[in-house]
Amino acid sequence: MFGRPGSADWRPAGLREVRRSGHTCTGPGRRRGVMGGLINSHLRLYRNRPLGSQDMAQPSSDLAALREIFSQAQNIAIITGAGVSAESGVPTFRGAGGYWRKWQAQELASPEAFTQNPSRVWEFYHYRREVMLTKNPNPAHLAIAECEERLSQQGRTVTVITQNIDELHRRAGSNNILEIHGNLFKTRCISCGHEAANYKSPICAALQGKGAPDPDANDAQISVQELPRCEHKGCHGLLRPALVWFGESLDSNVLTRTEKVLDSCDLCLVVGTSSIVYPAAMFAPQVAARGVPVAEFNMENTPATMKFKFHFHGPCGTTLPPALARHQAGQS
Repeated sequence: MFGRPGSADWRPAGLREVRRSGHTCTGPGRRRGVMGGLINSHLRLYRNRPLGSQDMAQPSSDLAALREIFSQAQNIAIITGAGVSAESGVPTFRGAGGYWRKWQAQELASPEAFTQNPSRVWEFYHYRREVMLTKNPNPAHLAIAECEERLSQQGRTVTVITQNIDELHRRAGSNNILEIHGNLFKTRCISCGHEAANYKSPICAALQGKGAPDPDANDAQISVQELPRCEHKGCHGLLRPALVWFGESLDSNVLTRTEKVLDSCDLCLVVGTSSIVYPAAMFAPQVAARGVPVAEFNMENTPATMKFKFHFHGPCGTTLPPALARHQAGQS
């Protein structure tokens, strides 16, 4: 059963909530969430779940009205999802055809999958790392980065809260970024817990040429000893991607910083996100619930669309830059 979003009973009944400090999950319990609500910090995927009443006014697509609000906003939160990366040619592993070989991402992005077959999981992420090294930021990434730099000179803040793990925001020039699901180019040792940036290509010799996404490709079945290993102080433990997998809780420090940004923002933009991956799917609706204008930029409506003041349909690289552009002389 689900209750009203933002209430104590909106989560699936019986779901344990765990906060993570560093890399260690500790204890059951609830976390005080955005705007004082209760949120579950576990990463999870719900499809086709409506958020609240659908009997609401249609969101506006009046760009001039959004631009007026934007001109006055002092603290802007921009929540981004897979749709932004997709426009750079990054595979999203969402919807029809969203498979790597014969598995969907959520079947591989879990601690259980890594325990059962670390070779297969590392093939999957090696493939994604190698693909990402060939991709570049698109106009949406660049518009966000330029906006952050321009507004910072006016004493205003722009914070990117991204579900993406590809570093394209950083490569576009954004600095104020919260990567709530981790980073594809960081690793964590399952023995000592050390995290480090890792841009090696390939990440280890045994993965050279591996990870083909074709459905007929065979698992490489690489031995654990040949998979990426920790180089910190002679540890040599097995490395995993430093990502938040399904069933794991978000980093408590990142989540706390995210909550502070959302509590203080006076404008929120939701860009290229499906609003089905939790807890991030609850961020913008709870911002809207306290009366802050929220604008959604997406190729289609999402379960949260009707909660927002604005919705702009189309590719983010086309719809977002005009919204964030510098105001010309004579404009507000």
